[in-house]
Amino acid sequence: MLNENIKVSRKSKGLSQDELAIKLNVVRQTVSKWERGLSVPDSEMLISLSEILEIPVSTLLGENIEEARADDLEVISRKLEVINLQLAQKKEINRKLLHMFMILSCIGLVLVVLILLAINSSYLNWDYSNPELAVAGVLIHGFEWIFIRAFPFILIGLIVGIISTRKKSR
Repeated sequence: MLNENIKVSRKSKGLSQDELAIKLNVVRQTVSKWERGLSVPDSEMLISLSEILEIPVSTLLGENIEEARADDLEVISRKLEVINLQLAQKKEINRKLLHMFMILSCIGLVLVVLILLAINSSYLNWDYSNPELAVAGVLIHGFEWIFIRAFPFILIGLIVGIISTRKKSR
């Protein structure tokens, strides 16, 4: 049992036999003999082992370390629970941001339609013999033509998006 506990504790700390031996000021073969059960460390060495491996001497001598892994699973479970909670909060924030973006886009779309209705295509009365006005008039007319045709589809898409990203009551 002592030999298994030394080996499991060493590996859980990520130490090789050489590294543990260096920390204990012994040769690697000594650590190997302990782990194979061919010899046992004296009391002073047990205390040094427990300090380096950060476990009580009683655990090294008696308790099975693998049984303590249930506590490790509980700790990991709690950490995963916290991570899942953080991911859920991030997802909720992203949902709210997308929802607000869609609402603002919808408002902006309606404002553009209202502006286009208010100007009542006044650019059609411009003097197109002036090249600068001709270019501006063509650009505005092209924008208006595309916008008015795409507006219903974009608006429906935004409304569907707003509905689908709203917070669902549980």
